Amino acid sequence: MTRTILIAAGGTGGHLFPAESLAHALAPRGFDIHLATDHRANNYGSEFPAREIHIIASATFGDRSPLGLAKSAANLARGEVQSLSLVRRLDPAVTIGFGGYPTLPPLVAAWLTKRPTIVHEANAVMGRANRFLAPRVTAIATTFKDTGLMGSGAARAVVTGNPVRPKVLAAVAPYREPTEGGKIDLLVFGGSQGARVFGDLMPPALEKLPSDVAARLHLVQQVRPEDMERVGAVYARLGIEHAIAPFFVDLPDRIANAHLVVCRSGASSVAELTVIGRPSILVPLPHALDNDQKTNALGLERAGGAIMAEQASLTPAKMADLITGLVRAPERLSAMAAAARGEGRPDAVERLADLVEFIASGGKPADFASSFASRELRP
Repeated sequence: MTRTILIAAGGTGGHLFPAESLAHALAPRGFDIHLATDHRANNYGSEFPAREIHIIASATFGDRSPLGLAKSAANLARGEVQSLSLVRRLDPAVTIGFGGYPTLPPLVAAWLTKRPTIVHEANAVMGRANRFLAPRVTAIATTFKDTGLMGSGAARAVVTGNPVRPKVLAAVAPYREPTEGGKIDLLVFGGSQGARVFGDLMPPALEKLPSDVAARLHLVQQVRPEDMERVGAVYARLGIEHAIAPFFVDLPDRIANAHLVVCRSGASSVAELTVIGRPSILVPLPHALDNDQKTNALGLERAGGAIMAEQASLTPAKMADLITGLVRAPERLSAMAAAARGEGRPDAVERLADLVEFIASGGKPADFASSFASRELRP
């Protein structure tokens, strides 16, 4: 009999991409995949291999006014009713959440009905939704060994790494060290939703590049729709060879083609950079509630695979200096690429799929963790 897995994820790329990877790994193992998410999945979930995608009501608590809190509570309550109905109808062998507030109603519904549950934490710092769910779920999968877990959470935790999509694994290729006087492929992106800071920062930064560096540049940049005309006009005036778009469906291939990447340090971005093995300048999202992106970036910087640059102190002149210094030291770019690759876990999705299958069969997390520990972590 085909068993059902209910995957719950917030509707951004950072949550959906590792969830999509797991779905691809579980389907050949005989599982029937369903996805519970929010309306944003219409933008990033078109390739999700689910039998059905269920849009569940959810909300954050960003608006702390009495009216805002009441609306959020009402949406979450509506999502819980929807989720209870869904869980009872599907009867999933495991419900697994990948973070974000939309995971709360389905995971709580599975917990309330005493069905097996897992949360996956992609970041080095556990997010708030996962923090709420962690004491209640059957098992906790983490990307990093040092993800902070309280109380009994540590006993139910397994380090799996952060799954990347099949198209990321397909893009893996040796790093091409820039040749003297040759083209430099620079990729700039801000996560699945883009980042306005790069649309504001990169044009004046590239204007400050030395002429010999600017002449070698081939730029690919994710630019928000409202900034496309403005940013493109600057690059055209500077004579920089460029391709700009609001979103690149072939981003893994573009990462593999890059000599240097400038981007945010969300968990999925860092996972893809390390699996493919490319040097980067990481600019953490400055207003993240738990500073998770800064922690992610610091980890890769300590390993030698990236340079972290905090947005508050990152001027166009400083960005120009960082790019120039790296372009003029191709051996450093190669060393950073190798260091990034050393941090990658290309088998993370198989590890996570093994855990899901183990829990679906009635196994205990501690038993899996002990057997899992004997398997060497792949660098």
